Amino acid sequence: MSGVVAYLQDVASEMRKVNWPSQQELINNTIITIVASLTVSFIIFGVDRILSQVLQFVYNLAGG
Repeated sequence: MSGVVAYLQDVASEMRKVNWPSQQELINNTIITIVASLTVSFIIFGVDRILSQVLQFVYNLAGG
């Protein structure tokens, strides 16, 4: 049981050393993450649509 107590004391000690971001830094980083995710999503969507159209064109040539 003393091992568990020592572990929890070590965890508490390390958590006091953590440099937590300010609220404004957290908000800014969240906005950056959302914008980056949306940008990548739209790029993937666009590439998917283009490739779908190209493949549909090729299939129509081959089959029709």
